[in-house]
Amino acid sequence: MHNDPELSGKYLGTISQDFVKVADSIKEASYQVRKRGFSEYPVFPVCKEPQPVGQLLIDKHLADLQWNYYISYMDEFVQRGLIDEDKQEAFKAAYRDPDEFCCLFVVDKEFTNFVFIPYPED
Repeated sequence: MHNDPELSGKYLGTISQDFVKVADSIKEASYQVRKRGFSEYPVFPVCKEPQPVGQLLIDKHLADLQWNYYISYMDEFVQRGLIDEDKQEAFKAAYRDPDEFCCLFVVDKEFTNFVFIPYPED
């Protein structure tokens, strides 16, 4: 659970371009997930094609984006076997402050990984 160096070129540019447009909505969704007691570990799967993890939060076609944004949390990843039961503590230890960083789960043909991206400063 770290930012993969392969992300830098191919993915970071398009994800960052989109993320700037949706960061406020994502940050608010993260806050609501935590405030309402669903999870202290919100995760936002992002992909270009539909995928089954989480609920669609921002449709790329409706928001003029390259990526779809879903909303989920650590427990769903454990239930689906994407995080091993015995790796939950490691995930929690790697998880960054959700008020400052967004936990994205990037899903694409050649790359699938958790990525922590900082929210833009106001």
